[in-house]
Order: sequence, then C-alpha cells, then structure tokens
Amino acid sequence: MSKKNSRDGGLVFSTEPGRICLACKKLSSQCGCRKESTIPLSDGIVRISMETKGRKGKGVTLVTGLALDPEELRKIVRELKKKCGCGGAIKDGVLEIQGDHRDLLMAEFAAQGYKVKRVGG
Repeated sequence: MSKKNSRDGGLVFSTEPGRICLACKKLSSQCGCRKESTIPLSDGIVRISMETKGRKGKGVTLVTGLALDPEELRKIVRELKKKCGCGGAIKDGVLEIQGDHRDLLMAEFAAQGYKVKRVGG
C-alpha cells in the first residue's frame, strides 16, 4: 500500500520496509547511486587551514585536496587523530582534526611525499 503526492508524484507513505534514496527513488538496499564512490578531482596540493566559524569558537584544522577513496581517507584520519591525540572526522571529503595542529599535519604530509600548502592566517 502506498500513497502518492499529487503535486510532484513523490512517495508520501509506504508500508515497504526500509529507507528510500532521494536521488533515485528506490529502496536503499536496491539503490546503486550511493555505492558509486567517486574520487574527487584534485590538483595534487594538500591544503591545510584553521577554522572556527560555526563551532562556537572551537578551532579545527581542515585538510583538503586529498584525492583518495573514502576508505583511504578513514585510514588517514584515524592515524592523524592518533598522532595529534585528539578527535576528528571526515565531512564531504574534508578531514577535520580538532584543535590547531597545522604545523604537525604539514610535517606529516610532507614526510609522506605530498605537496603541502598552508591556507589562511
């Protein structure tokens, strides 16, 4: 049993189990668009910056420009969190490390052979 919205034809109610993908309108278990892991394009430069905006004054170090798949990013952020002794996350392909660790991260990425730039102040 399902009901359709008359305005846009989207699904309003369904008794089928599971969530529905908003992009392809299929069940999440049958969805193919989420499984396509696209590696973001990069110019080969890792950019490291500091940001406090929207975080109630708390600073985070942002690392952008890594053209890796999500599994590799998870491994890298796990290692960086251990080296810095703090928390962190991956949001939209950007590594976020809590606190100001720009100098340590620049040295770490340079040692791994990446071309590194410090962005901002």
